[in-house]
Amino acid sequence: MVELYDVRIKLIGNQKPCHSGHKIGEEWLFQDRIPAGICWAAYNSIFPFAAVLKYGGSFPWQTDPDVVTACCPDGEVVNVFELRRIPREKT
Repeated sequence: MVELYDVRIKLIGNQKPCHSGHKIGEEWLFQDRIPAGICWAAYNSIFPFAAVLKYGGSFPWQTDPDVVTACCPDGEVVNVFELRRIPREKT
């Protein structure tokens, strides 16, 4: 069975203030549902990257296999998100 991970999403930069009110340093946890409070446009851009990390995959262009960056599609704001794979708590 594939080991599943959680993914921490953190807003690490932008060019202008976010129209949805997101602030640099804000964080969400990607688990089994859409994280509460995250903008739909940003989430739709982040989802493919978060899903790869969640299921143990990585991206060949990243130096750290547990981290990838992704941007929201708002060309004025350009929110940059860091996605980091983290082990799930064992229950």
